[in-house]
Amino acid sequence: MGHQSGWLRGQVSTLRLIPTYVFVTYGSVGYAETVTLTSPRPTAPASRPRVGDVVRRVAGALASPLVPADYLDLFDPLRSGADLRGRVVSVTPEGADAVTTTIRPGKGWRGHIPGQYIRIGVDIDGVRQWRAYSLTHDARRTDGLITITTKAIPDGKVSGFLAAGGLTPGTLVHLDQATGDFTLPRVAPTKVLFVTAGSGITPVLGMLRNHLADLPDVTHVHISPSASTALFATELQSYAARSAERPAYRLVERHDDTDGFTDLTRDLDALVPDWREREAWVCGPTGLLDSAESLWETAELTHQLHVERFRPTIIEGGEGGEITFLRTDVSVDADGTTPILDAGEEAGVLMPSGCRMGICFGCVVTMREGAVRDLRTGEVTIAEPGDELPIQTCINAVAGTCDLDL
Repeated sequence: MGHQSGWLRGQVSTLRLIPTYVFVTYGSVGYAETVTLTSPRPTAPASRPRVGDVVRRVAGALASPLVPADYLDLFDPLRSGADLRGRVVSVTPEGADAVTTTIRPGKGWRGHIPGQYIRIGVDIDGVRQWRAYSLTHDARRTDGLITITTKAIPDGKVSGFLAAGGLTPGTLVHLDQATGDFTLPRVAPTKVLFVTAGSGITPVLGMLRNHLADLPDVTHVHISPSASTALFATELQSYAARSAERPAYRLVERHDDTDGFTDLTRDLDALVPDWREREAWVCGPTGLLDSAESLWETAELTHQLHVERFRPTIIEGGEGGEITFLRTDVSVDADGTTPILDAGEEAGVLMPSGCRMGICFGCVVTMREGAVRDLRTGEVTIAEPGDELPIQTCINAVAGTCDLDL
């Protein structure tokens, strides 16, 4: 196929999208395309072709592996119809090991309900990593920007990367639409209890920023290691200070270094005497959530409890064994408590992943033979030779041996 040329009007991918004319020469030699970009346009043509017309001509001429969308991504990666992405606008420190990242999402962004989370994909050392983070911005803001707040956790590859300033203004990130049911009902409850610990404040912060004026009676127990490490303490204290001017907001701050470890089954009656009368939203580490579920179940009030888990509950591990990744010709030994996803990544295998909580199914691969154990339930799934069983690698561990089509 001979080379063809044409002018394409697009937008340069900077923080301020600048209309630009780009001369594209396209053709193919084997599987390689040649694309020459020159800007700005030296002279204006008599009639300017529309982008859609040019795209259709390019689509008919270009061969694989590139497609027209690959070229359009150079000019406007946030355009309608593209895979949802966002551009980092700013990164604001929130203490020693946390940051708030402000992002301008693409035109396909459909908004969110306060309390929901979003999956964000970032490239670290050449590997795209996906994680889920709660949205913290006011959904009514008019500039179209969204925010997430990330606190570094031990051995957290993505949280540590973000908290250390790994994303800078102008960086493109991959996004999914907002999801999750850790939200307030349409009709606000008369009495609300929030219990948060550490970064578990983030979904509740989104609710407070959007709905505090609609909630007539809120008690909020916020737990942190110390006063100096408490996320958004100043903002929460300001809500409490203004409670005389607006619907009541009572803040109960607990700091491990001065108050000791907070055990809801032991302490909640003293901290919030009327907790049984309140609809509750609890978010934080696994121990806090397990304690809350036990307490509300004992009180036969589970219908009043909502919890948000950032990680699945994992029961005691089994024997472990060898995992073989057939297509990459890699084998690795793993114990019975390590998710296959983590074991594969540690071995250098490019693993598909998503929420890492067993929710999104972004980590599913095919097991050809062997056995895996669900870390949440203990259930063992076995594949006989010739089987093709889909498994979630983020919540399954090897139980003996397993061969994966990866």
